[in-house]
Amino acid sequence: MPYKNNTKQRNKTIQGLRSFKDTLPTNIKKIIKKKGHIYSETLNNWKYIVGNELFKVCYPKSFKNANKLNESSLLVMVKRGHEVDLEYSKKQITNKMNSYFGYTVVEKLKLVSFDDSLTKFKKEKATNDNATNSKRIEKIIDIKNEKIKNSLIELSKIFKQR
Repeated sequence: MPYKNNTKQRNKTIQGLRSFKDTLPTNIKKIIKKKGHIYSETLNNWKYIVGNELFKVCYPKSFKNANKLNESSLLVMVKRGHEVDLEYSKKQITNKMNSYFGYTVVEKLKLVSFDDSLTKFKKEKATNDNATNSKRIEKIIDIKNEKIKNSLIELSKIFKQR
């Protein structure tokens, strides 16, 4: 096959049919080599691995591969109050993950608790009926014409409703 120089990703590419591995960008190859596929497969099959009850209260956050100092670990975020449930089923989860992949992928599970997302991200109601911020309100109050001032305040109320 004829070779063609390609300066963007690789030094030489083969024209015609090529394997899927050769078509991937080099950045993605590095991620896959660092066992990034393990984390994506874990995300896709998390409901199967932990079961329906634990699926509602926890999710995997990150996967760290084994090196000379540390063993491979999976960081799992757990809703506050359900840590004990997940702690008791740690061994089952690691066994199920290792049997799913066919070899020892995870040696240790680390748990991190978090508050319920509904209570964490609730917005407090604004005390003003206006949608404008305080700087704009000060400028509106400084306007001498009463009709324009009232119409701008009404306009801000309409924007708040939307």
